[in-house]
Amino acid sequence: MNKIVWNKKTLKEVQGFPDIVKKEVGYLLFKLQKGESLAMPHSKPMPSVGKGCHELRVKGEDGAYRVFYFLKVEDQILVFHAFQKKTQKTPLKDIEQGQKNLKDML
Repeated sequence: MNKIVWNKKTLKEVQGFPDIVKKEVGYLLFKLQKGESLAMPHSKPMPSVGKGCHELRVKGEDGAYRVFYFLKVEDQILVFHAFQKKTQKTPLKDIEQGQKNLKDML
C-alpha cells in the first residue's frame, strides 16, 4: 500500500473541511493508496500545477473542495495543497501555492 505524505499546512486545511468532505477525501485517498486509478468526476489531471499532479474533486453542501496530489514518487502519494473552490476556474494563487508546496516537498 502506498504511503500518504502530507504537507503540514495542507493537512490542517483538510482537517478544517466539513465532516462529509473529509470522509470523501479520506475514501478517495484510500483508493489511491490501494493503487486504484481515479478519473472524473473524482480526480482530474492538473498539468497547470505540474506534470504528474492531480486534484481530488469533492462537493460539499457549501461548495466545491479541491485537494492536489502527486503520484510520481515511488510508493508515496504527496498531498500538497487543499482549498475550497469559490469560482469556476482554479484561482492562479492556488495553482502557484500548489507549485510552491510541491517543490518544497520534493
